[in-house]
Amino acid sequence: MKNRIWLLALLVFAWACSAEKTNETVTPQVELKPYPTFNADSAYAFVEKQVNFGPRVPGTPGHTATKEWLISKLENYSWSVQTQDFQAKTYDGLTWNLTNIIASYKPEATKRILLAAHWDSRRIADKDTERIDEPIDGANDGGSGVGVLMEIARAISSQELKPDVGIDIILFDGEDDGQPEHATSRDDSQIWWCLGSQYWSKNKHQANYSAYYGILVDLVGAKGARFFREGYSRQYASGILKKVWDNAAQAGHSAFFINRDAPEILDDHAFVNEIGKIPMIDIIEFSPDMGFGLYHHTHLDNMDLIDRRSLQAVGETVLFTVYQE
Repeated sequence: MKNRIWLLALLVFAWACSAEKTNETVTPQVELKPYPTFNADSAYAFVEKQVNFGPRVPGTPGHTATKEWLISKLENYSWSVQTQDFQAKTYDGLTWNLTNIIASYKPEATKRILLAAHWDSRRIADKDTERIDEPIDGANDGGSGVGVLMEIARAISSQELKPDVGIDIILFDGEDDGQPEHATSRDDSQIWWCLGSQYWSKNKHQANYSAYYGILVDLVGAKGARFFREGYSRQYASGILKKVWDNAAQAGHSAFFINRDAPEILDDHAFVNEIGKIPMIDIIEFSPDMGFGLYHHTHLDNMDLIDRRSLQAVGETVLFTVYQE
């Protein structure tokens, strides 16, 4: 009798182990959808083209030429393009004529993903030790994010693989005009930078516009760039942040996307989140140990700083993410 009880217990244990193994083997795996090739050489050329126009400071020839080129290229890629013209005051009493550029793929689609960058550049090099009052090239700060999004627009247009969702690319103007780093007198009555995203978040280009989520790319092309989990991204869009960082690992870019928290950065995404009510993360180079790179708001922010590998890591990760929707 004891032997029969022991045998029965053994059979139950074996069945349980077998069932456990069976459950493990039949757990469905998420099938990854294919996505287009991201061409880092093309993204690099887009950054270089912007820099060659000269500083993209509002009211300058470089700013005007860059705007015309961006609109023309996006229209050539068969994206639906519109502009949002507005005026904004600067910290030193100027009135600037600014333009947000909005390009839409599959504008009829209900489910939409918002991708954003800023296309202007800073009019002073206030963190530099020379030529402080001269505008910077802004190859990374502005140029790199735009270069990545222009290559994404080109890739979607030129390759057979198409996303299942609608996509809106917004290039914000007037982002980079905050007060000088060490100003002796400051006016903190309002936020003097991110002018384009502040305006758009209060005056969207389309009535009742919304998006499933957004991704902002800023400072994404420097050599040795590393991207940490920025504070407002964690606060407003933690699920999207995890998705994108996981996707970066899937795409082979975990060396660039670090699973470590960084402080809040008051960038364009903060206004899209708080005012625009769209959960948006910021892919930005800002270290929890060192802060911004030494090039930030200096004349070191030129084409010598830009690395195709950083552009590739960010661009491919964003493409991967959009195509999984």
